[in-house]
Parts: sequence; C-alpha cells; structure tokens
Amino acid sequence: MSDPAAPGQHRVPGGRLPLVLLAVCLTALVAGGAAGAAAAPDGTRPWVLGVVAVAGAVAVAAFLAVLLTVRRTATAAANAAAEAAALRGQAEYRQAHTAHLADSVLPAVAERLRNGARTEDALAGMPVPEDLPLRRLLHSFAHEVSSATGQRLSAQAERDEAARQARELAEGVDGLLTTVLPGAFARLRGGASAGTTLAGVPRPADERLAALTEFVIREYATSERRSAAARTAGTKALSRVQAAAVAMLADLREMQERHGEEVFGDLLRLDHSTSQIGLLTDRLALLMGGRASRAWNKPIVMESILRGAVGRIAAYQRVRMHCASGTAIAGFAAEGVMHLLAELIDNAANFSPPIDEVNVYVEERTAGLVVTIEDSGLRMSDAAMRRAEKAVSGESTDLAHLQGTRLGLAVVGLLAHKYGISVSYRPSSRGGTGVVVLLPPHLLAQQRAEAPPAAAVPGARAPREVSASGAGSALPAAAPAGTAASAGTAFPSATAAPAAPDPAGTPAPAAGETAHGLPVRPRGRTLARADRARERAADASADLPQRKRPARDAGASFGAFHRSRRPEDPSE
Repeated sequence: MSDPAAPGQHRVPGGRLPLVLLAVCLTALVAGGAAGAAAAPDGTRPWVLGVVAVAGAVAVAAFLAVLLTVRRTATAAANAAAEAAALRGQAEYRQAHTAHLADSVLPAVAERLRNGARTEDALAGMPVPEDLPLRRLLHSFAHEVSSATGQRLSAQAERDEAARQARELAEGVDGLLTTVLPGAFARLRGGASAGTTLAGVPRPADERLAALTEFVIREYATSERRSAAARTAGTKALSRVQAAAVAMLADLREMQERHGEEVFGDLLRLDHSTSQIGLLTDRLALLMGGRASRAWNKPIVMESILRGAVGRIAAYQRVRMHCASGTAIAGFAAEGVMHLLAELIDNAANFSPPIDEVNVYVEERTAGLVVTIEDSGLRMSDAAMRRAEKAVSGESTDLAHLQGTRLGLAVVGLLAHKYGISVSYRPSSRGGTGVVVLLPPHLLAQQRAEAPPAAAVPGARAPREVSASGAGSALPAAAPAGTAASAGTAFPSATAAPAAPDPAGTPAPAAGETAHGLPVRPRGRTLARADRARERAADASADLPQRKRPARDAGASFGAFHRSRRPEDPSE
C-alpha cells in the first residue's frame, strides 16, 4: 500500500519516473560533453568526446543499475505489504474466532461436561473452528474438563462416604457412651458375666466399634471381678476383726463386774479404745460393701443414739449434748444413724481446737428429726465445703477417689444415701462449721401409748448417778429411774439402770463355760448376753452385804457413764 500524498502535490506515475530521470541525465551529459568538446582544443576534441561518451555510458549503466535496484526494492516492499495485510487479516480472523471460542464455545462445553455429558456429546452441535490449532485447543480443553469433572465427582463421592462413615461412627460412639457401656457396666456391677452382658447389649454396626465394645466390657468385667474379690476378701478379714472387737468388748464388760475397783478404770479405758477400733473396722467394712458389726431389732431412743455415737470417738469429753427429745430411731437404722453421727462428731472434734467444745443439738420438726453439730474451729473455705458436701451426698462411692486416710465423710455419704438422710454444711454461729442432719420420718419409730408403771421387781437396783467430776463430765447425767421406767415401755431405756427380768419369766439360755471357767457366748449375741449376765449377777448380789467404797469412786462414776451410753437391750 502506498502512503497518501501530501495536500497540493501532484502524483507522478510510478512507471514513468525512471525514464524521465534517465532522459534528464542523458540530456545533461550530452550538453556537458558538447560544451566540453567545443571548449577543448582541436587536437584534444576526440579525446574529450570519447571521455564524455564513456562517462555517459557509465552514467547510463549506473542509472540503469539503480533503476533495477529500485524496482526490485519496490516489488519486495509491495510483496511485504501484501503479506503483512494477509497476516493482519489472519490475525484478526483468529482473534475473532478465539474470542468466540473463549466467550461462547468453551463455557458451553464446560457446562455440558459438568452436567455429566460425555466429551463427544459435549462437543456435538458446537461450531468447530476452521483453524487447526483452535480445533486442537477445543478438544484438549474438553478432555481436560471432562477428566477434572470426573475427579471432582469421585472426590465428592469419597467425601460424602467419609462424612457418612464419620457420622455413623460418631453416632455409634455416642450410643456407646450414653447407653451401651453404662448399661453394661451396671450389669457387670450387678454380678453378670462378660458373655451374658455382651449378649444383652446391641452390637454396633461398625466392626471397629464392636471390637472396642467387646474389649472394654471384658476388661471392665475382669477389673470388676478382681475388685469384687478384693472387697470380699477385705470384708471377710474385717468381719473377723469386727467379731474380735465385739468379743473383746464383751470380755471387758464382764471383767468390769468380776474385778475390783483398782482395775475398773483401766478396763473402762480399754473398753473405750476397743470401741474406737470397732468404729474404724465398721468404717472400712462399710466402704468395702460390708455391714456394721452390730444390729438392733428394737427402736433406740435418740439420747442413747447420741451417747453411743459419742462413746465411739476419742474426744468424747469435749462433746456437749443438748437432747430433750424422746423420739426413737427404728432398729433397722439405729446402727447406721449412730455410726453416721459418730463420724460427723469425730470430724468436728478433730478439726477444732482441743480446748473447744463440740455441741450437738436435737430438734423435732415436721420434716423429721434435726441433729445439728457445731464446732468452734476454723471456718471451712467454700471449696472445702463443696468437697465435703459432695462427699456426704453419696454420689461417688469409688475407693480410688478417696483422699488419704479421710474416710469418715465417705462413710457418711454411703449411710446417708442408704437411709435417705440429708446432710448439709453451713457456717456455725460459734465461728466454726455446722453440720445439719435431717433424719426423715421413715427412720423414726412410731410412738405407742404409755403403759402404766411396772411394779418394782424385788432385788432390782436403782441406777447410779453420773459424777460431774468423772470421765463422763462432758455428757449429761443419766436420766432418773422414773424417766427410764416410763420410757422403757415403748423403747429401750437410755439410762444405766439394769433391765428387769422378762415379763414372761423366760430365763435366758445358759451359756457354756471353758475348762478354765470362762463363759462361752453363742455366735452373734455376745454383747447382749454379756449385758444379761451382768444384770443377773447384779440381781443375785443385791441381797449380799456390800463392801464400803470410798467417798469419791471415780471407777463407779465412769462405769455409770459407760453403761448410760449403751442401749439397754441391744439384741441383734
């Protein structure tokens, strides 16, 4: 393509321009040669004309050469311009087709492939580019998108399957934790075997969960068997210790009647130490699933319950009882209530200064019998009070959760849970901590109408009074004989007075004797038999002359206190 001419200029045809230039050059050359020849001398004119002719020929040749070169250059430029125009046309064509391919064809093909169409179906009906590279690009794009779509669908399917398995696994684990394992553990604790338990629980669909369930149940069954065997062995061993402690108490009480006043106080101290051993063995036995060493088949008045509880602790002299209630505790719960109160009173005495007193109050309320135990020690922190309330609630009975040697509150929790007793803590008005024990009505014995006073039995002795200076100075004095007689019609008396003979007149079975004259007690009735033997000995010696005693008999006072804190007829 030629460049556009400037305004005001005439365009010379491209084919005539070289001829014009050649004519001009020849004319100038001829004119120059003629002028030179005319001016040259005569002898040199032929030479001048020859030189001019040669120069003209050379000029013509040069001009022709230049002309040919110019023509060739023009032809090459024209060809290059044509090729450039063709290339620009092709580029514009490809650009248009590429834009159409990118804007319309490729998105449509990708959409068909994402919808699940095959590669051939996705390309069918689409405009095929005439350019080979564009056709190759279209087919390559379709294959790549098809492959990527397949991989995406496969990955999505795998993801959905993994999510389903994870959901089923989570549901299976939740079922194990909330239903299967708790129920299986409850059956195992109830004595069922691992095979029976596995047969009764639903099997998870996942084999891994099924294997895990079987493994956990069998391991728990093994540990439960070992734990039960250990508890059984410990309970049996403790039952022997309990029996030995009860037998020792019976022996000591018999010795108190046989020996003189010079050893009476020592025997009572041994009796008290043995009672503390009995409290410890009962504590361990209850924690290991056993039972207490004593049981009562008759109601016990509340004052006797308190005296029995106080008599089992070491710091009994620091306890002050304030009990004006004549309510009695049913026999099936009497020992449990006594042990529970002994643990709480012992805990209050241990965590208060040794010079301060522990006060025990008994009140009758509509909801039951309320026993309040207050000490003057350091007030418990909020965290310690929460731990204590959790311990006495009976929620945790696992021995592994017990801390050190502090077992008393755990026993309180067991007994409170067993009998439905409410135990709560609060700050004490005396500066320490108060414990409120609510004994529900079903633990209280039903009051019966009072019977007329029984006729005096010949030979029966009046109870001794507790001396304020003796070992029992920390406890109220024993009730008078009249009070004991009136209360004894419905419940066992809490006083130290010996019981009268049975109304029916049936004598107690005679106990055997060893080769050395020591009494042999039938199994299970050691303390009761010892008390009845002591009563018969007291009745038999009522008519005998009594030897004189000193004005202040500390042993007798201690003995009166010791007998006053025991129920009168603790038959098992």
